[in-house]
Amino acid sequence: MNVERDRLSLGRCALSVAGLASTIALAVHPGLASSQSPMPDASMDTASPIKHVIVIVGENRTFDHVFGAYKPRHGQSVSNLLSKGIVTEDGKPGPNFSLAAQYTAVAQNPNRFDLSPRDKRLYSVLPAPNTGSTATRASDTPTTADTSPPPFATYAAAQQREGAVLYPDDIKQLTYGATGLPQKVPDTRFGANTFALPNGPYQISRVGPDYNQYMNSPVHRFYQNWQQSDCNVAHATRDNPSGCKMDLFAWVETSAGAGSNGRPIPANFTDQSTGEGATALGYYNVNTGDMPYFYQLAREYTISDNYHQPVMGGTGANSIMIGTADALYYTDGKGNAARPPQLQIENPRPQANTNNWYTQDGYSGGSYSNCSDRGQPGVGAVRRYLDSLPYHPDANCSPGKWYLLNNYNPGYNGNGSVNTSEFTIPPSPVRTIGDTLLEKSISWKYYGEGWQTFAAQSPTSVYCNICNPFLYESAIMTKPDIVKAHLQDTSDLYADISKGVLPAVSFVKPGGLLDGHPESSKFGLFEAFTHKLVDAVKSNPALWASTAIFITTDEGGGYYDSGYIQPVDFFGDGPRIPLIVVSPYSRGGRVVHEYADHASIVKFIDRNWKLSPITSRSRDNLPNPVQQPDSPYVPVNAPAIGDLFQSFRFDHDHRHDDDDHGHGHGHDSKDDDDAPGSKGMMPF
Repeated sequence: MNVERDRLSLGRCALSVAGLASTIALAVHPGLASSQSPMPDASMDTASPIKHVIVIVGENRTFDHVFGAYKPRHGQSVSNLLSKGIVTEDGKPGPNFSLAAQYTAVAQNPNRFDLSPRDKRLYSVLPAPNTGSTATRASDTPTTADTSPPPFATYAAAQQREGAVLYPDDIKQLTYGATGLPQKVPDTRFGANTFALPNGPYQISRVGPDYNQYMNSPVHRFYQNWQQSDCNVAHATRDNPSGCKMDLFAWVETSAGAGSNGRPIPANFTDQSTGEGATALGYYNVNTGDMPYFYQLAREYTISDNYHQPVMGGTGANSIMIGTADALYYTDGKGNAARPPQLQIENPRPQANTNNWYTQDGYSGGSYSNCSDRGQPGVGAVRRYLDSLPYHPDANCSPGKWYLLNNYNPGYNGNGSVNTSEFTIPPSPVRTIGDTLLEKSISWKYYGEGWQTFAAQSPTSVYCNICNPFLYESAIMTKPDIVKAHLQDTSDLYADISKGVLPAVSFVKPGGLLDGHPESSKFGLFEAFTHKLVDAVKSNPALWASTAIFITTDEGGGYYDSGYIQPVDFFGDGPRIPLIVVSPYSRGGRVVHEYADHASIVKFIDRNWKLSPITSRSRDNLPNPVQQPDSPYVPVNAPAIGDLFQSFRFDHDHRHDDDDHGHGHGHDSKDDDDAPGSKGMMPF
């Protein structure tokens, strides 16, 4: 049965599904809720051999930040820091280092948000990276208690917290990597280079004995990300027709940072006052041992070098897009659009007598804009830029609606009660992919680590509430039976895999200690979380044979990226982020260039299960991109996003699946004879 299924092509799949359905439904796909047992045939009726999609979402890394120095297999090409000559294979400045040079700027007009300042000058050296709020204690001087990790003082404490979702060897990552420095000071772990970093990307993993050190988190908010990207059609080229130069990352970090919350600019303001410096220009180098597991997956399966965060800015709005392919707006709590409190309205115009210190912005400040009103602060600049693009993208801003642009709590708590805390978006009427799947009797779950403690309202839960797009929606959260059946913990995920009852669509979110978020986590911990999960799926041959695992991050975390950005609407897209596609049908160490963002995951689900778009305005209505061979990153039919089917080879013979590499680290030795890299975007 498994060999037969592995030989299925996309063309033959439709003929074979009926014969396979009854056997697989009983052996592999029992239902989830009482209303879904046994699993409806709709879950088996797919347009490809993929019967299970697992979406694993980490935190806050761009493509170049993770794969900037990646060299693809012979015959493949990639667009990254190395291929463009910005850096060398060993992490030093390359011959085209100036392509990523950063500028300082002047934006002193208090009546205007300057999307693309004209008054710019090159940094001579980058501002020193800053420790921010990263854990301070040195690994050799642990505290006597584990009340405020990371890192934990002892292996036993780390094992107690995360032993269920990590291999034993990986648990120790939770016990080291703190800065050993005070918070919000220059990060002198970079040694003599701290105050003399060349103006461009630098290898962040030079600060410690390995790449798994706790590092600062750069700003990743909406208007800041637009401004960092420096988008102007006057900058447009054939390969970069949107004219986003990506050259103001350090300036926005040091001038505005993560927001004012309406406060005046601090006294004696310097390029270290925001607690960031040039954190955004750091990247990891897979050639020197960084990201070993994700490197291994890239060599074995498929990665995309043209996958993007769908919204400029941070976790909340981008996580919502994974479920809605749309933005959420402020309501009166009963589904009607309303105006938010004045404190919660964005105003990125500089305060008087400051250079870019936003008037009202921040995590307990502005997070909404009425982007249908060009007179609103910040809105006019973005709308004028969109209008200037040759394809004139629709801003997709409904009249009178105030859209959430950053991070506020979802409208519901885990127990189904309405969240009444101040910085919360009220219950939302916007449909999600969950509604579509429910209506078509297609099984799905959102597995979030820490769900049980979150639902019990434990203050120490590691659960990411703003990451769950279904926690915002009334149609789901007001139905306890739906919540119980579809919102679960990672312990339920492993139980479902073990029993062979994984749903058709699974969203998986690690908790705050393992999600890879800079400052509070390490990307090696997200690798470790993913490693154990992928191995668990592979250990069930029937499940593995029909599964696609999409591994990505919610957004880029404010890190620099050199890739093309296609503005789709007012909200984004934003910079590229990693996407690894792990499946028997994605083998080969391929790099795909199809333009995509998080709505592409929704489009894959739509196409694979033969569904209509979520709503008439959601991004899964956009067409698949048409991209020319000589310019493979830019859709000529913009705005357009792919459905990720190009990441697979459904007509490929998969009888010779890889043996599981097992648990361990390091690069695959059989890659050592790959051809060396070359310039530009030519094959290596």
